[in-house]
Amino acid sequence: MQGWRATMEDADAAYPDLDCSTSFFGVYDGHGGKVVSKFCAKYLHQQVLKHEAYVAGDFGTSLKKAFLRMDEMMCGQRGWRELAILGDKMDKFSGMIEGLIWSPKGGETKDRLDNWPLEEGPHSDFHGPNAGSTACVAIIRNNQLVVANAGDSRCVISKNGQAYNMSKDHKPDLEVEKERILNAGGFIQYGRVNGSLNLARAIGDAEFKQNKFMPAEKQIVTAYPDVTTVELCDDDEFLVLACDGIWDCMSSQQLVDFVREHLKTESKLSVICERVFDRCLAPSAGGEGCDNMTMILVQFKKPVDLKVHAGEQSSLSDQPSENETDNILVDT
Repeated sequence: MQGWRATMEDADAAYPDLDCSTSFFGVYDGHGGKVVSKFCAKYLHQQVLKHEAYVAGDFGTSLKKAFLRMDEMMCGQRGWRELAILGDKMDKFSGMIEGLIWSPKGGETKDRLDNWPLEEGPHSDFHGPNAGSTACVAIIRNNQLVVANAGDSRCVISKNGQAYNMSKDHKPDLEVEKERILNAGGFIQYGRVNGSLNLARAIGDAEFKQNKFMPAEKQIVTAYPDVTTVELCDDDEFLVLACDGIWDCMSSQQLVDFVREHLKTESKLSVICERVFDRCLAPSAGGEGCDNMTMILVQFKKPVDLKVHAGEQSSLSDQPSENETDNILVDT
């Protein structure tokens, strides 16, 4: 929901079948423009897939690498071209040249993704976008849930009606964030990084990542995510990924209570998401409830009862396993 903002700067990605056994969900809350959030929605899950750590089952490492890779990919000539197209700012002549180099609308093949480094090259005047985006993503395989977060979007899981935060909001006043900001040469004023940005981690925001003596993880603002891994169990009911437009208006527990109440009478998850937006939306411009709002709701099906009665044996092979991604219902 755009809310009272002049433009919609959020993006999301929902792939219940990212590959044969894995689901991927991501919420990206843009600031300063929509280009970085749209870039992440298009490329971040692809970079997770192609990393060797993912193939080895190390989702945490592949997620961390993918988050940092977003900043690398957006620098240079190819990154500039892609951001220009996503931001609808490509002029006609440049667009014609771009069409000869690679087609952003035709879908990226694996070879094209692998060839990105050959095409990115340095750009004399562009070192990355000053717009930025949070990134809060969840990977589910079998009963394993892995959440990676950079920024103040949030992931919450409902366990028998109790809300559990799977991520931490990265605000500048947190001690670990404040220490990094100051060590990298930044400052905090009015609760904002260098007096302007009200979150301490984000993808993009190149102006805060210019300390040549610090690695990416230690810049004033970093894209490096916190990663949390848990094993799902029968008590886990649903998962919510949402931007701060939701959390400014509702606590994690309030949202869990709201969703549980509406699940009693509504089976369509997208309708419940719409009701959350309506609950949070301010009646007029000004104050809380005016931000863009994005939410992904993932409901876990209960395992199928494999106890069969006489005469039902023939249907047993048709029953899905509790470990299959078919046990996920999702909507945004």
